Amino acid sequence: MRVITEIFLSSKRDEMYLYVDKQKGTKELPEELMQYFGKPEAVMTLLITPTTKLARVDAKEVCKALISKGYYLQMPPVREEYLLDLYRAPTESRY
Repeated sequence: MRVITEIFLSSKRDEMYLYVDKQKGTKELPEELMQYFGKPEAVMTLLITPTTKLARVDAKEVCKALISKGYYLQMPPVREEYLLDLYRAPTESRY
C-alpha cells in the first residue's frame, strides 16, 4: 500500500491539512468538505506507506482513508486552555 500524496494547507483554519491522492487531485472531493476547508494551498508531495513517519497522524490511518474515501483531513491540534491565556494576555509592557 503506497500512495503518492499531495498535502494542502487550509486557507480558513490554522494547522488544518488535507491529504489527497496526487493522481486524483481535489476535483472529486465533496463540495461541503471544500467549503469547510477553504482554498487549498499545496504544501508538499510525499510517498506515504504504512511505515512512513508523520508528525501528528498515523500513516496507516492516512493510507486507509486515501484508499477508501479519497482524502484524509488532519484537524488542528487541540489547544490547552492555559495556552489560550497567552493569546488573551496584554502585549503591552507596563512598569
